Amino acid sequence: MFILYYCTMNMKKIATLVMASFLAAPALLASDKAPKFVNIVNFVRELEPRIEEYTPEVLYRTTEAQVLMMKEYGLKGTFLLQYDALIDYKYQYLLKIKALEGTEVGAWWEITQPHVEAAGLEWRGAYPWDWHANVGFSTGYTPQEREKLVDVYMDKFFEIFGYYPKSVGSWFIDAHTLQYMYDKYGIVASCTCKDQYGTDGYTMWGGYWNQAYYPSKVNAFMPAQTEEGQIPVPIFRMLGSDPVYQYDCGLGTQMQGVITLEPVVTDRAGGGVPEWVDWYMNMIADGECLAFNYFQVGQENSFTWGRMKGGFDCQLPLIRKMADEGRLQVATLEECGQWFKDNFKVTPATSVVSGDDFFHQARQSIWYNSRFYRADLYWDGVDFRFRDIHLFDENKKSDYVDKAGTSTKCVYTTLPVVDGFLWSTQTCLAGLRICSEGEAVTVGAPTVKRKSRNVLVVSAPSRIGKLKVTLREDRMEVRVLKAGASWSLDLGAAPGAELPFKEIAADEVKAEEYGYAYSFNLLKGSFEKASDCALRMLPRKNRIVLKTDR
Repeated sequence: MFILYYCTMNMKKIATLVMASFLAAPALLASDKAPKFVNIVNFVRELEPRIEEYTPEVLYRTTEAQVLMMKEYGLKGTFLLQYDALIDYKYQYLLKIKALEGTEVGAWWEITQPHVEAAGLEWRGAYPWDWHANVGFSTGYTPQEREKLVDVYMDKFFEIFGYYPKSVGSWFIDAHTLQYMYDKYGIVASCTCKDQYGTDGYTMWGGYWNQAYYPSKVNAFMPAQTEEGQIPVPIFRMLGSDPVYQYDCGLGTQMQGVITLEPVVTDRAGGGVPEWVDWYMNMIADGECLAFNYFQVGQENSFTWGRMKGGFDCQLPLIRKMADEGRLQVATLEECGQWFKDNFKVTPATSVVSGDDFFHQARQSIWYNSRFYRADLYWDGVDFRFRDIHLFDENKKSDYVDKAGTSTKCVYTTLPVVDGFLWSTQTCLAGLRICSEGEAVTVGAPTVKRKSRNVLVVSAPSRIGKLKVTLREDRMEVRVLKAGASWSLDLGAAPGAELPFKEIAADEVKAEEYGYAYSFNLLKGSFEKASDCALRMLPRKNRIVLKTDR
């Protein structure tokens, strides 16, 4: 198959075809009454074996400094304790006596040597805390072993605090553990790492981007489509990713970099850069959103206070100010989880709209999530493309749901229709583009409007007529509002990209991801197997409607 791709030099040529007025205005960011939440979540380890000078005392002083600064600004938050920190009297005293009233204490679900041995199991790690997936996370243990680990932790927590934790966080967690914690101990909320590819050996790719979702009973990373198929514990995505630049960070490699709200991220953009923090928090507070908007701040103590203090110095005063203005609601993870459960029986639709990017390079990103799919609409000047579309299927079992993972790495994925990271190189950028007469159509700056609680409408001028994209829970509609316009949606990918498509027929595309077969259809329009692109979608009556429900 010949695969259409778009290189950087070609896009410079395309840009000359568009009117200058297309770039005149950024995305319209309308305010609404949907709540905007911030969680301050710090998770706590007792040991950091990788760096000799990061002693247990240094780690404790880091958590103490976090507690005191949050108290200074009157900001409640959530502290999640790894088992080795839970059994340390210093942390118990700190969080019982010194923390601001209303501060939540919960569980951080990385597995350590004292935890394993308390459960009567054999420790297999190289250090008392070992970060590899088959040792330091629940996925590395059998379902029966996971239950023992849960029971031991919960019993110890109850012994210390007099109640069971309501929130449990981890970089990643398995569905069996999450369900067991809910059924037996009544947890209310969980949190996991942002989307990332290969970072620290952990791949969580194609999931519900930002905010929160109810996970499938057989796959904690996969949003469920039905109430019957879900674990009723919302999982919130951590770390606050830059919606424009995080996705492409590390493009052309097998490992992403980090552009997030983590206070230690200080390279041009990130949580330790005051200007970026101001840009990010205002985007979340003021950007067009659907059910709600959300971000998490905070840091694990193993990065130490000297590295994170600057980030806290710029973040906490701004959160306090925006909360006082009524633009943000500061809540614990448990409170957000309970609010989510009170308001949604199934996962709602949400969005993150960036407006102009932090570096003012005329790049804009619009993320849409529902329980059926996620999509990213992306502008680089006048080069518009659907940078990402992934489908969700609650029936896709994870590799870890009923057996222990043996690899030192972790892989969680969903079902790609478009993958602008994995199917690209640094100069050949994959995506689904509007094409006419063999060329990509230039598209101007978008206007974004919330049509209802679950529907987002994106409109933009183009050289062949006004483009209108309507994002609904179970479908995505693309229209060109000009009679007689000749156009198609063409999927381009870099040469050599491994695409999942197995069969392309007019009414259906059959695909396979990591051995799992899936398909997708058009409610309006048709597919075409073409020689000059990976996949073509042809409109019917100027409209293409991609069906996204399973």
